[in-house]
Amino acid sequence: MVMASVRSTIPATMRETELGALPADWRVEPIEDFAVVTTGDRNTQDREADGAYPFFVRSQTVERINSYSFDGEAVLTAGDGVGTGKIFHYVDGKCGIHQRVYRISNFRADVSGYYFYLFFSQRFYSRIMQMTAKSSVDSVRRDMITRMMVALPPRSEQEAIAAALTDADALTNSLETLIAKKRMIKQGAMQELLSGQRRLSGYTKPWRVESLGDVCRSIVDGTHFTPRYVESGVPFYSVENVTADDFVNTKFISLEEHRLLVRRCKPERGDILLTRIGAIGDTKLIDWDVDASIYVSLALLKCSDDIEPTFLHAYSKGTKFVRDMEERSLLNAAPRKINMGEIGKVPVPVPEKEEQLAIASILDGMDNEIASLEGRLAKARLIKQGMTQELLTGRVRLV
Repeated sequence: MVMASVRSTIPATMRETELGALPADWRVEPIEDFAVVTTGDRNTQDREADGAYPFFVRSQTVERINSYSFDGEAVLTAGDGVGTGKIFHYVDGKCGIHQRVYRISNFRADVSGYYFYLFFSQRFYSRIMQMTAKSSVDSVRRDMITRMMVALPPRSEQEAIAAALTDADALTNSLETLIAKKRMIKQGAMQELLSGQRRLSGYTKPWRVESLGDVCRSIVDGTHFTPRYVESGVPFYSVENVTADDFVNTKFISLEEHRLLVRRCKPERGDILLTRIGAIGDTKLIDWDVDASIYVSLALLKCSDDIEPTFLHAYSKGTKFVRDMEERSLLNAAPRKINMGEIGKVPVPVPEKEEQLAIASILDGMDNEIASLEGRLAKARLIKQGMTQELLTGRVRLV
C-alpha cells in the first residue's frame, strides 16, 4: 500500500472547534453550505432483477433498475428503516434512488465527494444518536444532515486522505475475497475427501459405514437440571458456547457441584461436544486440557480406538452429517431437539485409521491457513480504523 508522506503525527498548529481540536488550516462548515441535500424519487416496486442501472434503496444491498433518475457524484444514506444511520453509498454515475434515501450531491469545487463520504459515514450515526432520546433511530430528518458540521482540509489533502483510506479498504477487500475463496476450496475438499469421492495417494482399502454409536465408546448428554451459577468457579458449557465457538466467556458452577456432575459426564481432551437442543448438529472438538461440566443441551462423544477424533470432527462439519442429524430430530419439539438414541444412529463413513489421520491433517492445514488470513484481516481492519481516526481529525497530516 502506497501512502503519501507523513508531515507530523501531532500537527504543530491546532485550533479548538465544535468538532474538537483540528489543524488551523482546516475549515468547519455545515453540509448545507457546500452541498445539496434531497431525496430520490423511485419506489421499491420500480426495481428490476436485471436492470441496466444500480438502484439504491434503504439497504446495503444495491438493487437494479431499468431507468436512471440521477447521473453524477453523490453520497446516499437511508432515511428510515432498520439501517438508519448505518447505511451509506458513494456513487458517481447513472443510478436510481429510492424516495426515502437521502442524496447529498452538487459538492462545491473545493470539496471532494469521496472525502465527504468517508467523513460522513464515520460521524453521522453518532450525530443522530445525540439528537434522539431513544436507543435507536426510526428516521432521519433533513436538518440532521444539512446542519451537520464537517471538517474540511484543503482539497489536495482531502484527496490524499481519500486515497490512503481507499488503499486500506483495497487491502481488507482483497483479504476478504481470498478468505472466501479459501473457504470454498476447503468446503470442496471436505465434500470429496470425507465422502471417499477423492482418495489420497497410497490409500486403496474400501471404506465402511458405521453408526455414530458404533464408532464412539460412549455418547452421553450433560446434566438435566440447571445448576446454581456462581461468579467464578468451574466452566459450565452449553449450546451457546459451541455455536459461538467461545469457551472463554462461560457460566460457572461451584467445584462441589462440578464433582457431582462429572461422575456421569466428564469432558476430556479428544472428546467432541455436539449440540442437541435448540441448535442441532453443531460440534466442537475439545483440543485443550479441560475441567468443565456440560448442560443437557449438549452431548459428549468419546471416540473409540477405531476413529480419529479430528477425522470425526471434520466429518461432522459437513452438510450430510448435519442433514442426517436434522432428519432424526423431533421437528415439532419446542425447542427443537434430537433424542440421545437417535444421535447414535447417524451414519459415519470410516476409512482406515491412517487415512483418517491424513485427511484430517490436510483439512487442519487448510483451517490454519484460513485462520492466519483472518488474523491478517483483523489486523488490517484495526490499522484502517486507526488511520481513519487519525486522518479525519488531522492528528496525522498527509502532504
